[in-house]
Amino acid sequence: FPVLIRMARDMSDKEILKMELDQLKKEVSTARTPLAANCAQTVSMVEELFPNDPLIKGVSDEKNPYKGDKGGCTVT
Repeated sequence: FPVLIRMARDMSDKEILKMELDQLKKEVSTARTPLAANCAQTVSMVEELFPNDPLIKGVSDEKNPYKGDKGGCTVT
C-alpha cells in the first residue's frame, strides 16, 4: 500500500486517471451474479456443512486435546 501512495505521488494527473480508467474497465468486465444467487449458494453450503461443524456440534472428549488428564482452567 505505501508503494502505491509513493507511486501515485510520482505520477501525473493524466497517468493517475488512466490507471483509474484501466481499473474501472476491469471491474466492468467482471462477471457478476445476482445477490440472491450468492445468498442461496451460501445457505446451501452452510446447510451441507452444518452436521459436521465442531462449533455447532461440539468436539468429543476423545478428540479434544484440551480435555482429559491435562486439567482445566478456572475463571474467577
